[in-house]
Amino acid sequence: MPLGRWLRWCENFERGHGRTGYDILDGALTGRADDGSSFTARPPFGVAFDGAARPAALAEASGPPDDWGVLLVRKGGFAIARLSGSTLGESKTGRRHVQGRTKAGGQSQQRFARRRDNQARQAYEAAADHAVRILGTLAGVVVTGGDRTAVEEVLADRRLARLRVVEPWLSVPDPRRGVLEQAILDAQAVRVDVCNAAER
Repeated sequence: MPLGRWLRWCENFERGHGRTGYDILDGALTGRADDGSSFTARPPFGVAFDGAARPAALAEASGPPDDWGVLLVRKGGFAIARLSGSTLGESKTGRRHVQGRTKAGGQSQQRFARRRDNQARQAYEAAADHAVRILGTLAGVVVTGGDRTAVEEVLADRRLARLRVVEPWLSVPDPRRGVLEQAILDAQAVRVDVCNAAER
């Protein structure tokens, strides 16, 4: 949920479910209403919330860091951004052709598989090079997404060993400019899980 909607959402929750009591549990703010409905809210960027048990306190703890990044990778495509707070700094999106799977058998299938693996490796190396350039001196955290195997391949580059990856994981399609822009917003969102009493 976008941080700007969080306090209004809490007001609506109380309006719909009744008086709500708040508590802190495992680094999250929990709320339980008179009708038995409840929610758990976690700040973005892997922050363990330990402030006052109030929605406003969670909002104060949920702002973006002064220096952070986003790294999205899928086979054949990547998107990288570095931000200061909510302000976008340097960014880069790129694509590389990676052969699709083939139904051919025998040696043809093996050749296709080798070619595909080589193309994927080159794509990951290109993504890693850009990640080093943009995120290599990052003082804060990085939020990742796309395909987990592809992200792991890029982060395996020793030049990126100092990066500190935090939640949330962003499930995204092929990383184009619009996908990157939405991912930046999603990375800053408060994560809320709701359990309505009527659904139990």
